[in-house]
Amino acid sequence: MTEIEQKKAAKEFAEYWKNRGYEKGESQSFWLSLLGNVFGIEHPEKFIKFENQVHIDHTSFIDGTIPVTHVLIEQKSIDKDLRKAIRQSDGTYLNPFQQAKRYSAELPYSERPRWIITCNFKEFLIYDMEKPTGEPDSVLLNDLPDELYRLKFIVDTGSELLKKEMEISLKAGEIVGELYNEILAQYENPNDENSLRSLNMLCVRLVFCLYAEDSGLFGERLKFHNYLKAVADKDITDVREALIKLFNVLNTVPEKRDKYMKADLASFPYVNGGLFAEENIEIPQFNEKIVKLLLKNASEDFDWSNISPTIFGAVFESTLNPETRRSGGMHYTSIENIHKVIDPLFLDDLNAEMQEIKSIQVYRTRNRRLEEFRNKLSSLNFFDPACGSGNFLTETYLSLRRLENEALQLQRGGQITFLDDIIKVTISQFYGIEINDFAVTVAKTALWIAESQMLRETEDIVQITLDFLPLKSYANITEGNALRLNWEEVVPKNKLNYIMGNPPFVGQQLRSKSQSEDMAIVFGKGTSETKLDYVLCWYKKSLDLINSVQNNKIKVAFVSTNSICQGESVPTFWNRMFEDDIDLGFAYKTFKWNNESSTSASVHCVIIGFSNKPYIGNKYIFDDTKKTKVEHINAYLQNAPDVWITSRINVPPKDMPKMIKGSEPCDGGKLFLTASEKSEFENNYPSLARYIKPFVGGDEYLKNKFGVFTRFCLWFKNGRIEDYAHIREIKSRLSFIADKRRASSADRIRVKANYPYLFCQIRQPDSNYLIFPQHSSGDRKYIPIGFMDKDVIVGNACYIIPQASLYLFGILISNVHNAWMRLVCGRIGTGYRYSPAIYNNFPFPEINYQQKAKIEQTAQAILDARALYPNNTLADLYDENTMPPELRKAHQHNDKAVMQEYGFWGKLNTESECVAELMKMYNKLNKSL
Repeated sequence: MTEIEQKKAAKEFAEYWKNRGYEKGESQSFWLSLLGNVFGIEHPEKFIKFENQVHIDHTSFIDGTIPVTHVLIEQKSIDKDLRKAIRQSDGTYLNPFQQAKRYSAELPYSERPRWIITCNFKEFLIYDMEKPTGEPDSVLLNDLPDELYRLKFIVDTGSELLKKEMEISLKAGEIVGELYNEILAQYENPNDENSLRSLNMLCVRLVFCLYAEDSGLFGERLKFHNYLKAVADKDITDVREALIKLFNVLNTVPEKRDKYMKADLASFPYVNGGLFAEENIEIPQFNEKIVKLLLKNASEDFDWSNISPTIFGAVFESTLNPETRRSGGMHYTSIENIHKVIDPLFLDDLNAEMQEIKSIQVYRTRNRRLEEFRNKLSSLNFFDPACGSGNFLTETYLSLRRLENEALQLQRGGQITFLDDIIKVTISQFYGIEINDFAVTVAKTALWIAESQMLRETEDIVQITLDFLPLKSYANITEGNALRLNWEEVVPKNKLNYIMGNPPFVGQQLRSKSQSEDMAIVFGKGTSETKLDYVLCWYKKSLDLINSVQNNKIKVAFVSTNSICQGESVPTFWNRMFEDDIDLGFAYKTFKWNNESSTSASVHCVIIGFSNKPYIGNKYIFDDTKKTKVEHINAYLQNAPDVWITSRINVPPKDMPKMIKGSEPCDGGKLFLTASEKSEFENNYPSLARYIKPFVGGDEYLKNKFGVFTRFCLWFKNGRIEDYAHIREIKSRLSFIADKRRASSADRIRVKANYPYLFCQIRQPDSNYLIFPQHSSGDRKYIPIGFMDKDVIVGNACYIIPQASLYLFGILISNVHNAWMRLVCGRIGTGYRYSPAIYNNFPFPEINYQQKAKIEQTAQAILDARALYPNNTLADLYDENTMPPELRKAHQHNDKAVMQEYGFWGKLNTESECVAELMKMYNKLNKSL
């Protein structure tokens, strides 16, 4: 079905189902009609399954599942509120989403859904299980004709063509890797830098020749293969010399070639582009295995014409890059992730413009607009200042050429009347900087391959043969350090439209000396920004460039580690950038950026699009598949006012106790005992019993059963030396600790060598305390904080609040505080990293003493619900899929009580709205300080 047909069908569907919908009698016909009539699925009854059994404490039935797209559906009648909890057969209250999650948890792992949809015939709530604590995406039935694209994931089984391209490209990478290893072994000095550089260049040339013979650039299929085979059949030792001759011919224009050379060589075309220009690359002898790999595996048994230049360029560079070879696996950025950057940056607007032109009915007007559109495409210039193997540039080129070919198809209808200016978009519109010389060559080659593939598609449209060789377009890829080059010398800034890419992420601890010097050059030596992530250099240089161009709205979008929108990065870096007139236009919140590889490498990223003020066009926040139009995006990537939340480590909230870190041992493990060691010490040395204390760190707190301790420590604070100094085992341990501390590079630790019997930092309170694990899973809705006895020693993997009240516990365990925590906390991947700054900056409500008493009751109910499960760990109890009903109910009541005290109850529906209100409160509090 076409997009227009689907939109019409969606309108009819919405009109038919308006004000109707009974769960038991009409659910199946509703979904079958949506899949069949609207999405055009043939035999929808085979696509979706209804009433699958699932066993909880009784047999239940899942309303619907779509196995191929990993969708689970929980359907309710039209009168049911999808956000409201409903009483279950076991007496618990679960909303439809929680009910569906409970079903999901009982399914085999391979059958668990990526998507959960709850529906009441008038609204679809969509939950992405990659973000289990995120807010649902809402699509109303009335809006279905315009919002249908947001439900397309239901039927999106993935592009078979793209899958094929991926498979071909990865296979090509494996072939190149085998060739590389075998040829490398033939070099006289395989570790020599010049030899490795020559080998990389040789591989690039071989790949180009293999692609050229399969795609017809050499005039006939297997031309390169046949030339080498004829030589190898006579004498395999002549293959090296044959390659040298061929490379020379490919670099020579026909009129300057030896007119007496053999016909098989003379028939090869002139390539140009500099690919074969260097004559002095080192080429070793080829043995029988190499020749077989080249002729059989790489040529006869493999077709290079259908590789994806976007994917293969990255795979090729990764395969031959020494660093990635050592780490193992081939890496490439998925085309889907590249489009997360380029679509909202410019491609969505171009596609929308094309759709608008296609709807024009007047032929002459449409033709004129198509020509203007093609001219516009050819006027756009793109720049990737950390381009690597050129995958962003290559995919952008392909996207623009596809639009141009679509325009040509409409404009000329397959009939061409003149030859001038058939193709307007060229690779000369694409600029890049890359520090690795080999990656530069790969990027140029990938763009040439992309140009060749799109030329073939244009030929099919215009029915004319178009010459590709010699290479006419120039790939503007500059080798060098992007942070030390003047970008204005690389790309004409007055013609530049878009800057984009995926610059390197390197934290302070992992930076090389050269990278630290780069940051000092960009930000200034000794500035606070130099302690942040390396990727911010590209933001700063981009902003400096776009602010230097008058009346030119250059837009920028980068993939970055999510740390740049957390913690100190926001008040340190973004505050200054906002003062320099940066304006965020779109943002993807944290998601996994997969560098597809055999090792499944991934990093948690954000995407940020910006320009100088004002950003032209609509602003959007993406939370994976959810796209929300907003008025403003702040540095935390929220639709909320600008706030600059500083550390304020030692300043607790007004009238609240101070949060501190647990005690730090710095002991090499020698002050710690297992349960069996504890028993042995107490049996052998009764005087030690009073000095052996239960110990809790972050892991022990979360993963031990209620009241059970598996780790203990020697706590000699205020002890009597005669009780332990004579014990040989103790003396040995203390001697080890003293030596270890003396060897430390930190002054604060070395001075503690004189007190090996004590923790380095002692912060243990004299009262019971509230404990916060520093690290917690991002899959949890609540960080499971709790109370701990003063005799339990707490380590520095936790933060604590001594003398905390039940009321304070109720506030801090609530969904309000956890929403704030998710906003401002640091992250390790998707996991939460708690710090005192979260607590110290948290906007507490004005205390309503009647409501305070209510919160104390609901807080105690949470502790009572936990106590019902003494054989479970907090990690078990706070798993969203297995949280006991009593505990969930207690949290829901506490959340309501806290929301009521804030005045949020009944007014706010989403976590984003809650966060926005908290930010307003924070700004008011901050101004009053």
